[in-house]
Order: sequence, then C-alpha cells, then structure tokens
Amino acid sequence: MRDRSRPSGVGTVIGWTALSVVAPGAAHLRAGWRRTGLALLSVHAVLLLGLLWIGLTSDLTDFADLAGWLAASSWLTAVTVASVALGVAWFALVVHSFVVLNPGTLPGAGQAITGTLAGALAVAVLLPFGLVGQYAAVSQSALDKVFNAPVTPLSPTGPTGAEDPWSGRDRVNILLLGGDADTHRVGVRTDSINVASIDVETGNTVLLSLPRNLEDVRFVPGSPMARRFPDGFRLPVNPDGSREDLLFAVWEYADAHPEIFGGRKGQGTQTLVETIGHTLGLKIDWYALVNMWGFARLIDAIGGVRLTVPQDVVFGKYNEGLVKAGTRKLRGADAMWFARSRTNSDDFTRMGRQRCVLGALLTQADPATVLSRFNRIALATKELLRTDIPRPMLEHLVPLAVKVKSAKVTSVQFVPPLINTGYPDWAKIRTVTAKAIRASAAPAAPRRHLAATARPTAPTATSGPGSGGTTTATPGPGATFSPRSRATPSVTPAPRSSAARTPDATEPKGITDGCV
Repeated sequence: MRDRSRPSGVGTVIGWTALSVVAPGAAHLRAGWRRTGLALLSVHAVLLLGLLWIGLTSDLTDFADLAGWLAASSWLTAVTVASVALGVAWFALVVHSFVVLNPGTLPGAGQAITGTLAGALAVAVLLPFGLVGQYAAVSQSALDKVFNAPVTPLSPTGPTGAEDPWSGRDRVNILLLGGDADTHRVGVRTDSINVASIDVETGNTVLLSLPRNLEDVRFVPGSPMARRFPDGFRLPVNPDGSREDLLFAVWEYADAHPEIFGGRKGQGTQTLVETIGHTLGLKIDWYALVNMWGFARLIDAIGGVRLTVPQDVVFGKYNEGLVKAGTRKLRGADAMWFARSRTNSDDFTRMGRQRCVLGALLTQADPATVLSRFNRIALATKELLRTDIPRPMLEHLVPLAVKVKSAKVTSVQFVPPLINTGYPDWAKIRTVTAKAIRASAAPAAPRRHLAATARPTAPTATSGPGSGGTTTATPGPGATFSPRSRATPSVTPAPRSSAARTPDATEPKGITDGCV
C-alpha cells in the first residue's frame, strides 16, 4: 500500500533521503512503498552480511589473491563497468527516495532547499563509484603500457596435479636494474644492479647487489660474448683513464655491436640477464629496468621518503648541489642524488645509500598512501619501468609482492672486503649467493617439489684472471674459497657454538641494516 499524500517537512525529507544512502529502502518504507522498501533493505542486508562473512573468513592470502585477480585485464574491465553501473543505480536510488517522499507538498523555499541537498547527496553517492572506475581504467592503461612483453603461456600444471603458476619452483628471481640514462648519453648503462630472489611460499626475499664496476666479467660459456671475450670482458682504457669494460656497460656494448650476434640487434637486454644469472649461479626469470629519474618522480608521487642522511652529500657536475645531513622527508630529486652521488665517496658507499632508499620506499609506500596518490603514482610508473614480465603473470606476481611487503627482506652486497671487484672470485660469489638463499628459505617443512631453475646451480669457477678455462666445484657445508685458488674449495670447520662466532661478511643483512 502506498501513501503518497502523507505530508513531510524539510527535515523529514532530507533525513529520510540521507538514510536511504546507507539503508536503501528506508525512504520507501516511510512513504508507504512497503514491498519496494523491504525488497531493497533485504538485498542490502544480504550484501552486507556477505561482505562481513568474507572479511571474517578471509586471511591475507585471500586478499593477496584478490589483488592478483584485479591486475588481470578482464577483471579491471569488469570492475570499471560494474562500478559505473552501481554508481548510476545508487544515484537513481537516492533520487527516487527523494521523489517518493513527496517533496512537492513543501513550500517553494522548502522544495528548493530539499532539492538542492538531495541532488548533492546523489552526486556524493556517485563519486566513490566513479573514483573506483577511474582507478581501474588508469590501472589498465598503466599496466598495458608497462607490461607489453609478448604473451607467453603460463607455467603448466605442477606434478601434484593442481594449477601451479611457478611449476613447483621454490623461488622466483627478478633482475632489478637502475638505468643511468641521460640526454647526453647513448645507450643504456645499468647504474644499479640487483637480483631479488623471492621465496614463493613465504615472500622472504634476498636482494643480491652486484657493483657496477665489476671487472673481467665472464659470460655464459658458448655464448657470442664468451667467444668474443674468452678471458673476460676487457677493452682498451679510454684516453682519460676511465674504463668502459665494466659490468655496467655490458648492455650498451652488446647493443652497439650486433656483429657479435650475427647481425641481430638489440641483444643487450638478454646478454646482461644471462650474464648476471651466470655470475650468481641463478636462473633469472625476468628483468625490470627502472629509469633513475623516473624513480625520482615515483618518490615525489608518494609524497617523498623519510631518510636519515648521515653526512652532507655533494652532487652535480661542478659539485654545485648539496643534500644536507639530517633526518627528514626527501623529495625525489634529493633522494636520487643521495643514492647516486659519487662525489667524495665510492661506488660501494653509493650502493649502501641506494639500499637505504629502496628500504625506505618499501616500508613507507603503504596502501593508504598509494590510494590517496594513485593517479600520480600510475603516471610516474608509466615513465619509470621497462620489463619483460608478461601481463598474464601479474595475476601471480601481485600476490607474491603482497607477501614480500610483510616478509623478511635481507640483502647481500658483493663489495670489498667480501669481493675484490678488480679480481672477482666468481666461485665465492656463487657460494655466498647459495648461502643467502638457503638462509632465506621457508621454515623447515616438507617442500612439495623442487626445480633446478629455482636453485642456484653448482658454482662454475673461473680458474683465474685471464683464463678461459672453467672448473666445476660444488661446495659442501662450511666451504670457503681462497682468492688465490678460485676453483678449489678449502673447508673450514663450522664453529661449535654460536657464541664463539665472529661476524661473517657473507651473512645476509636486513635491507635497512646500516641505514641510520
């Protein structure tokens, strides 16, 4: 039964219209539209109870999986369409709730006031849905631009018979590069070189950092670069005494010399990926190249990062810039100069500062910050990243990234005194890598299956500087390598008690250890 003649005051009309925003159908009941009101309230109650049940019965893994689904193109499209449809429907509901309250019985001034306020309410209800749709559309655009590598089939079903995107592997290894590109430079120089090795069960991550000035780089045996440089990457010294045959120049050199690859162009990416994997004894799954100044724009997009600068950092071609010592929030440019400046310091000190910036960004880029600055972050990301990660893998990588956010992140930096960059001990690099990965592995529980691509390969030690021969050595527990005899492990007995142990340079450290 509908009672459309019931008189209403200004407060009544506005109050019941506002109540309909959070309790759809309330205004209809007040106006006598009982069946409509009860139907709307029932549907709303069922939806709320469903959401409450999901919230109470779901854990972090479920929400991580949901985040992964939302990275898929089809889901983002569905979210965009659904948010627009729900927004329009809720808008219409508020308008209809206002109409059934019979505001035409009010005086002219009352009609104007209630009509204005009801219109504002309807628009306010529409805005959140429109924002969700806009976020989904912006995400779609950014992801399409960044993750545009050729689509490859996802990993097949694992041995257990269940769908397993990782093919039963324990770890995923992603090469993270910082490109030191500039307008006056030709090619890509990799200024920052890190491999993130991630445990797919726990999210525990080891960040393996290689110095840009690593000399005598060895290439995968049998590869075109190994045939060109059988004794390691070595070029004549520049007239000013600088060198262009260090690890940071591998990508650019391979790109600039297609004749080494039988005329094939653009081989720098794959060459560097394979070289880093060979150096660490890992199978690199994908790479991501970050433009360093795009990274600065990303830091600005999240509102800066809070860092402690232990001492003044001078930068600029003529030392005209200065990042002052102290603890404060740094904007993107200052954070990048803090990470990149080599004035009055060396590459190894700079690697430590870069790790501090990465650690600060990892801990401070919380969900609330990301949501509140979403559009700026998405725009910065489009200009920031170049990768060969195919779009379909995001559905599985996003949940893994959520795990990493709350997992243990450690780091190993292959810098002196651990490694002599002029005469690198390749076997030791692989041994330390394997040790760090074992320490990061999931707790001792039965692992379902292992795969060679996720485990460090047995070290292939180069006999020494200038030698093209290789010798395979598989170290046992407690094995170390003498720098003078790089292929022959000398076994050092493990200490009997932890109390007697001295600090071990090969132990992985927290990503923010050493950051003031």
